Amino acid sequence: MPSSDLPVPARALAVGAHPDDIEFGAGATLAKWAEAGCEVSFLVCTDGSKGTWDPTADLAALVATRQDEARAAAGALGATGQVVFLGAVDGELENDRPTRSELARWIRVLRPDVLLGHDPWKRYRLHPDHRAAGFLVCDALVAARDPHFFPEHGVAHHRPDALLLFEADDPDHTETVEHRHIVTKISALESHRSQYESTMFISAAGDADLERARFHNDVFAASAVGDGTKVERFHLMPTDR
Repeated sequence: MPSSDLPVPARALAVGAHPDDIEFGAGATLAKWAEAGCEVSFLVCTDGSKGTWDPTADLAALVATRQDEARAAAGALGATGQVVFLGAVDGELENDRPTRSELARWIRVLRPDVLLGHDPWKRYRLHPDHRAAGFLVCDALVAARDPHFFPEHGVAHHRPDALLLFEADDPDHTETVEHRHIVTKISALESHRSQYESTMFISAAGDADLERARFHNDVFAASAVGDGTKVERFHLMPTDR
């Protein structure tokens, strides 16, 4: 059965493949929860080093820039938790044991009531990092919740109450958000200035104001429901199977 509006969690951890994925997938929901006192943390799996169309770009500088942008975006959403970078090479993320262990460790350390991540079962998904990040979240949750996985962590096991998958292939849960939460989401996304051209299609060579307005309209349109309500859509996964 479809569901809506989880109780505001005390702590939430959102996991994205790249800087800006979390904001696209769940930015308004995280803004709503942060406003209500939730401690929101971000975990970014890759270094974002392929996030440019410039073949001459200084990739080390881009990685540093994208980390700064991710921190700024988290701040724009009101997140008061940690912003963690696993540092996998962009485009080469794998659901391997070391990465799964590290993510499970962070789940145990941060102890979120709600965990959020990419839907790895989304059909026709092209980017391999999004698939890998989604499976990492699911598999790391199982490891984090059970005490005999990765005992070397030396951290007590932890089971989140809920797992929300964004970019859901089969959405069955909505979080109702207000206009101001969408505005906050847009502000967080616009913290990622290095991604204006490649992700938001705001080009320095074009009419930036017009393109920015189009981007804002697209974000609002994606949240619309027929009666004027604004939502973000997820697939809600049980955490005890």
